[in-house]
Amino acid sequence: MTTTAQAERPALRKNPPGAARGPRRRTGRIRRVGLPYLLLLPALFLELLVHLVPMVIGIVMSFKELTQFYIRDWGAAPWSALDNYTVSVDFDAPVGEALLHSFLVTIAFTLLSVGLCWLIGTAAAVFMQDAFRGRGLLRALFLVPYALPVYAAVITWVFMFQHDNGLVNHVLHDQLGLTDKPSFWLIGDNSFIALLTVSVWKGWPFAFLIVMAGLQNIPGELYEAAALDGAGVWQQIRRITLPSLRPVNQVLVLVLFLWTFNDFNTPFVLFGRTAPEAADLISVHIYQASFVTWNFGTGSAMSVLLLLFLLLVTGGYLALTSRGRRKAS
Repeated sequence: MTTTAQAERPALRKNPPGAARGPRRRTGRIRRVGLPYLLLLPALFLELLVHLVPMVIGIVMSFKELTQFYIRDWGAAPWSALDNYTVSVDFDAPVGEALLHSFLVTIAFTLLSVGLCWLIGTAAAVFMQDAFRGRGLLRALFLVPYALPVYAAVITWVFMFQHDNGLVNHVLHDQLGLTDKPSFWLIGDNSFIALLTVSVWKGWPFAFLIVMAGLQNIPGELYEAAALDGAGVWQQIRRITLPSLRPVNQVLVLVLFLWTFNDFNTPFVLFGRTAPEAADLISVHIYQASFVTWNFGTGSAMSVLLLLFLLLVTGGYLALTSRGRRKAS
C-alpha cells in the first residue's frame, strides 16, 4: 500500500495547483482589455447619434428635390439625382455664381485670419517666455477672448461697430481723426474688415496657448549655447524656436483652418441671417440657401461639396506634412 501511494504522488504533482486557474486568468485578461472599449461605447453611441446619423441624412437629402412643400414628410420628396450638385457647381448660373463668390470670400477670410492668429499668438508666446513681474496676470488677460462665450463677445463687438455711437468710430474718427466721417462697419466692404477683426481677436489666444505649451519642450540650453555663439534674438527664433515648433504648428494651422472655414456663429451674430456680400462666408451662405429660401436639397448638396473640399484639403495637408517629417528625420 505504501509503495502504491508513493507511485501515485508524482502523477499528482504533474498538475500544479495554478493549472486550473488558466481559464480564469484568460477571462480576467479579456475583461481588462475589453473594459476600456466597453466604457467607450456610450461616447461612440452619442457620436453616432449626434454626428454620423445627421451626416448620412444630409447626404440623402442632397439627392432629393426637398423644398418647403415636403417639410412635413421629407422622405416623400422626389429624387433629383445629381441636379442639386449640377446647380451648385454651375458657375454661370446665379446659384453657382453666388456659391463661388462665397467660396472665394471664405478662402480669403480663412487665410488672413489663420495667418494673423498664428503670427500674433506666436509673437505673444515668445514674448511671454521670459520671466517678468505680472507675467501670470498678462497671460490670463490674453486668454480672456478665448474664454468668453462666442455670443457675448460678438454682440459686444456689434455695439462697438455701431455707426453713430460705436466705440470704433469714436476712437478712429472723433479722437484720432483717421477717417473723414464715421464708417459703416456692418454693411458694405468694411464688413469684411469687421469680420476679420472679430475672428482674429477671438482666435489668436488659442494659437498663443498652443504655441506657449510647445515652447515649454524646447531646452533652455539651446538658447544659452546660441547666445554664447553670438546669435541674436531673431536668429534664435529662426534657427531654434520655429524649427522646434514645426510639429505643433502643423497641427495648429490645420485646426485653425478647419475652425475658421466652418465658422458660423461669428458672422451670424455679427450680421444676422443675411450677411453683406463682402462678408458672405460659405457657412452663412449654405444656411441662407437652406433655411431662408427653403431649398434644403440644394443646401445639402452645398454642404456635401464643402465636406468633400475640407476632406481633400485635410488629406493633402497631412500628406505634405508627413512627407516633410520623413525627409527631416
